[in-house]
Amino acid sequence: MNYKYQINNKYQDLEKDLIEIESSFNQIDTNIHQARNELKIIPINNLQTIVKSFKIPNFINKIVYTFFKKSKAKKSYENSLKLGNFTPDPIGYIEFHSNFLLNKSYFISEKFNYDFTIREPLLDSSFKNRDSILKSFARFTLELHDNGIFHNDYSPGNILIKQENNTFIFKVVDINRMHFFKLQEDDRAKNFSKLWANDKDLELIAVEYKNHYQSSDTFTQKVLDYSNQNKKIKNFKKRLKGKEIND
Repeated sequence: MNYKYQINNKYQDLEKDLIEIESSFNQIDTNIHQARNELKIIPINNLQTIVKSFKIPNFINKIVYTFFKKSKAKKSYENSLKLGNFTPDPIGYIEFHSNFLLNKSYFISEKFNYDFTIREPLLDSSFKNRDSILKSFARFTLELHDNGIFHNDYSPGNILIKQENNTFIFKVVDINRMHFFKLQEDDRAKNFSKLWANDKDLELIAVEYKNHYQSSDTFTQKVLDYSNQNKKIKNFKKRLKGKEIND
């Protein structure tokens, strides 16, 4: 099986480990997520890493990802370089090809030792320092947007938070679907729509964001409207399957 890869210059000493990552991945049982894609914690040279194994594409997608589009692993790696400190440090990616077509692919990054995701304070009204976290999250999102970053899956599980004294450090993950462009006000408001937060919390976030961003008087309402539109669409799809999500 042939392979191609790219490794971050900072981690050139891990090149051999990157090339052998498939073997390491299959030998170690440290799953932290297993669904369509699989994530494992794998120690490499005393460094804790997160290895994301992407699902083997079907035959058509093998052709697409081999000849017409970048693989999800490659996109994750390239996006992580663009994101810089907004995401855990990237180590590299590797693709394995069989009969000239993409088969397996992996993206490797440093493990970020986070304490919780944004989901916990959004769901728990008694979460410690809740308002401070949500306001810090608003400012973090503004920084993302001011740097021309639009995370296409800006959902609670993809926003990691580490607390250091009274400071909250945020990182985004699941980054193969990103867009980089100069965001307008509507883009900024829409990017909060997948948080699945209630209107009161969203208003707190939007007001804090607006306090540091010169926006129109309707910005907060736009955030609420985009969120409610997303909820309606998701609830409609769930009702078709016989299950509705609560607000």
